This record gives sequence, C-alpha cells and structure tokens, in this order.
Amino acid sequence: MAGEEVFEPATDVHVHLMPDRLIAAIRRVLGEEAGWTFDHPTDRDGIEALLSAAGVERYFALPYAHKPEMSAELNQWVIDRANESEMAVPFATVHPEDDVGRVVRTAFESGARGLKFQCPVQQCAPDDERLGPAFELAAEFDYPILFHAGTAPMFDDSPYVGAERFASFLESYPEVRAACAHMGTYEWEAFVDLITEHDNAFLDTSFAMSAAAAASMRFSPEEIPDRVFEDQSPSIMYGSDLPNLPHDYADERTHLLSRDLPPPVYDDLFRRTAERFLTGEAPEH
Repeated sequence: MAGEEVFEPATDVHVHLMPDRLIAAIRRVLGEEAGWTFDHPTDRDGIEALLSAAGVERYFALPYAHKPEMSAELNQWVIDRANESEMAVPFATVHPEDDVGRVVRTAFESGARGLKFQCPVQQCAPDDERLGPAFELAAEFDYPILFHAGTAPMFDDSPYVGAERFASFLESYPEVRAACAHMGTYEWEAFVDLITEHDNAFLDTSFAMSAAAAASMRFSPEEIPDRVFEDQSPSIMYGSDLPNLPHDYADERTHLLSRDLPPPVYDDLFRRTAERFLTGEAPEH
C-alpha cells in the first residue's frame, strides 16, 4: 500500500463551508433520506484542524443556495471566512431565480475563485439557460465550476443531472473548466468518457472513492479500474464532501492509497489536477 507521503500535502477540492443553520438543515435531510449520521465539525476552525491533521494544506470552500435570495449573503459569508484562513479557497453559488449575473459578478469581484452548483437540490442543470450569465462570467474571469451533476446518492430520477446535461455544458462552454463531483456516479463510465473527450472536463473523487462508499451509497469504488486513474489523472482530483460524511475522513483516501498507483498519478490526484482546475495551469513536477 502506498504511504501517506504521497498524500501530503494534499488539496481537498470538495469541502462545504456554510453557516451552521444550513449545514444542520442539509444533515437533517441526508439523515432522513439516506439514514446517515454525522460527527465531523462544521465550523471553519474545526474543519481546518481536521484537514491539517490529515495532511491537507488547501481546500475549496463550497456553498450552495437551495432557495432564491440567499446566494449573495452566503457567498460573502464564505469569502469573509476564507479571507481569515490560510487554507480556504472560496467558491460562490447562485440560485437560478436570482439576479444571476449581478450575484456572480459581485462574488467574483469580492474574492470568490469559482462556482458550485448542487444541481438536483438547486433544481438547475449544468446546461440551464437561466445560469447563462454565470457561465459567461466564469469564462470572463477564467474561473472553474464544480457541479453535482451525477445521480448519486439519491437523485436517479432527477431531471437536473446526468452525463448528457453535463456534456451539453462542456460543448457550449469549451473555455470553462467544469468538474462533476463524486466521479459522476452512478454514470461513472459516461463521465469518464467525457473527461477523455473534453479538455475542460474534470471529476472529483468525493465520497464515491471512499473505502466506506459501498456501505453508504450503493456503489463500490472497486467498479472503477486502476487504468481510469492512470490514464486520466490530469483530469481527476481528490475531494471528500467534508463535513457531511457518515464515515471517518481517513476513509476518503485509504481506498485510493490502497491501489498503489504510480507516484505521478497520486501527485495529480492529490495536488496537480486541483491546481489545473483552479487556474488552468498545473505546477511543474
């Protein structure tokens, strides 16, 4: 098994930093619908202490707005806390019924470095025309977008997700770097095809590649063969979904490390791909 030395220092691209009332509401829904329970801290200091102890030096702080007229305040809340942190990279969000362009431009000019959409919860697909002003601003600022665009863990029947909706975005905005969370599960094969075919497409490993995934989300990470990571590591990046994990944070990396992939692949997964997603350029090896 590969050692922790290939993990540290890592970037975690999928961490939710939001006010306690929102995290509590999200946890309540997940508890009711999935039966999950949670014990990870939700405040910034607690999250960062946990990440630092694990060997993470940077994380993307992701909000999302489940109803209109909350995005602007939520974005500023995240940006303010990231400004006081040496680890957090703030992302922003916007609800499709907001004044999309105004909210996103304000967030970007205030310090947000990308966008996050939880498509089934926000009821907006990656190719939703209402979000066009946000997508155009992402192109203008050269900032990336992270979508929950897959059907896992409980969105099989949602009209807002799926590989076809994500592919539509990639084709419409080839200049915008876009990632699908959770390895695109449950349609992982179709999403792997998309990162193979499109230079602007990425996946994150959050939850789906956890050693505990089989017990939590009807998916075994063993389904995805090593060759996917070996061939596509410049487009796959490590994420966790912290703090809303019904398992230990260590589980997010132990399965990946157990694969004993080549060191350059781990360098991509845990560091370089996140930088390429964020800035468009990967650092030198």
